[in-house]
Amino acid sequence: MVESWSFLDTVESNFRPLVVIELAKGTKEETIEWFTKRIVDKKANGGAQLLIKPLVTENGVENIYLVGASHLRLLLGAETVGLVKECNDNSMRTFTYSSRKTFKHFADDNHNFLTMAECQYIIKHELENLRAKNEKMIPGYPQAKLYPGKSIVRRLLTSGILVQIFPLHDREELKKLSHSWYGRVKVGYQPLDDIRCYFGETIALYFGFLEYFTFALIPMAVIGIPYYVFAWEDYDKYVMFATFNLLWSTVILEVWKRMCAILTYRWGTLLMKRQFEEPRPGFHGVLGVNPVTGREEPVYSSIKRQLRIYLVSLPFVCLCLYFSLYVMMIYFDLEQWALDYHKENESNLSSLMLYVPSIIYAVVIEIMNRIYRYAAEFLTSWENHRLESSYQNHLVLKVLVFNFLNCFASLFYIAFVLFDMKLLRQSLATLLITSQILNQFAESLLPYWLQKRYNRRMKKRMCSKKTDMDLSLAEQINMEKEMGTYLGTFDDYLELFLQFGYVSLFSCVYPLAAVFAVLNNITEIYSDALKMCRVYKRPFAEPTANIGVWQLAFETMSVISVVTNCILIGMSPEVDALFPDSKMDLVLTVALVEHLLLAIKFIMAFVIPDKPRDIQMKLAKLEFESLEALKQQVRAFQMQL
Repeated sequence: MVESWSFLDTVESNFRPLVVIELAKGTKEETIEWFTKRIVDKKANGGAQLLIKPLVTENGVENIYLVGASHLRLLLGAETVGLVKECNDNSMRTFTYSSRKTFKHFADDNHNFLTMAECQYIIKHELENLRAKNEKMIPGYPQAKLYPGKSIVRRLLTSGILVQIFPLHDREELKKLSHSWYGRVKVGYQPLDDIRCYFGETIALYFGFLEYFTFALIPMAVIGIPYYVFAWEDYDKYVMFATFNLLWSTVILEVWKRMCAILTYRWGTLLMKRQFEEPRPGFHGVLGVNPVTGREEPVYSSIKRQLRIYLVSLPFVCLCLYFSLYVMMIYFDLEQWALDYHKENESNLSSLMLYVPSIIYAVVIEIMNRIYRYAAEFLTSWENHRLESSYQNHLVLKVLVFNFLNCFASLFYIAFVLFDMKLLRQSLATLLITSQILNQFAESLLPYWLQKRYNRRMKKRMCSKKTDMDLSLAEQINMEKEMGTYLGTFDDYLELFLQFGYVSLFSCVYPLAAVFAVLNNITEIYSDALKMCRVYKRPFAEPTANIGVWQLAFETMSVISVVTNCILIGMSPEVDALFPDSKMDLVLTVALVEHLLLAIKFIMAFVIPDKPRDIQMKLAKLEFESLEALKQQVRAFQMQL
């Protein structure tokens, strides 16, 4: 690196606000002075070496500060976080300031070389890595203790001194994106590259997966309709449909890996090095030295973390699972009561009452899932994981185990304990449709109402104030800070995961599940786009190379679906009649077919490459060039000796 952090200025005439920091009202001056000094201080002194200025309105200085950075600082920050950009030879390489001239579209006066989302990500990275060195407390707040290695931003947030940090919207770019994304109803692909440039790779990859999954469901929906209409009670006719479903679930997941590799290579995140991931902001411990990087960072005993996981988190999860099963048994009591009521009365009202227990249970499931989610987040944060990826993996595991049991335990009980296919079909349809209605209300109708309210409030404020440049910026910030905070793609992926379970686990019982899933996902694309652009504050971009642990979750669900569908087919009266003399022959035949289908699944997963051939060649070429460059450096060093 030719340039050093010490050459950076902390003042720039052409200040471009990128990130907003809102402090609590009445924050003490000495606290503000200390925090802003840490932000503008040089890296060598433990600062972030960024630019900051207060938001000045006609009412004076408010408790809001704007953070930006010089062009040079952002370029050096891009090298620090390991951004990958396209070179002049059309290859993708990790950006370094010393070789900046070799990258496409780079020029010293081109401040658009880095997207606004990338600049905001760099600033977020630097702010989150502001850590206490010799401070024992936050100045002005002796009760807010600090110790070496503690994240300053995290401590300010937990102390209530720092209200929020969020990136600013670019109103013009947002308007263009909104128009091309959800501004008109059309049959076509989403502008994933534009979504990536504005919101980052994580959100763009979610919308890419949602779009892909919706298109992949169409064959299942088209085939499921005639099966529903013409072969409703003949379960032996579902053998071909169930077999197609199982092979379909394998193919779509393997093809998605290839599409994901194509997208992330084009975006540069497939090449980003994650093995030296920085500690997450919530990680705390005694300040030490990372033996790999040589950098100062908090150190926490892994033994303590394991004790917290196995002595506290695991028993709590087991207790929640037991409670979920207890609620399920109450649901079956209600089902029996509704059935007895219908037998006694046999009226239209009693027929409707048969669906009431399932609807109530579906609502209770949604409520329990949301409450458990908060508990799982608290426990996973308390476990004190060093890396964000580790934190997410443990959180996803906790939530998936509970949600799977909570949503599907009743269906498994009906299918394999009660052996009631009619009740299974009814419960599956009710749970699927009710959960989709609840989610659409929360994600479509509610955001639409919030958007209308947001627009009315904005028009009223704009009419009461002047519209000069400074006031427009202040108005934009004041409006955005009141918007909701997007909590990430976790809930969105979880919804798709549960939907995939409803479609694949019991496909031979309710083939219309895919039809409802397609209709739901079409509206989901537009409602989620509306939320991102109009309802929530702009989230920080997060680079990612894939959908992470969710890929494994979907693959696990597809394996379980093989077992459930084979058993359901074997339980059908038509198949059972083929083995009148020996039930053991039936069991062995079903087990043989199940093992055969699993073998076919794993063979297909092995045969279909995760990355296309051209991307494999490009990655191999980059690895070869890196090794050659390393050899040349070693030779040069040996010659100097």
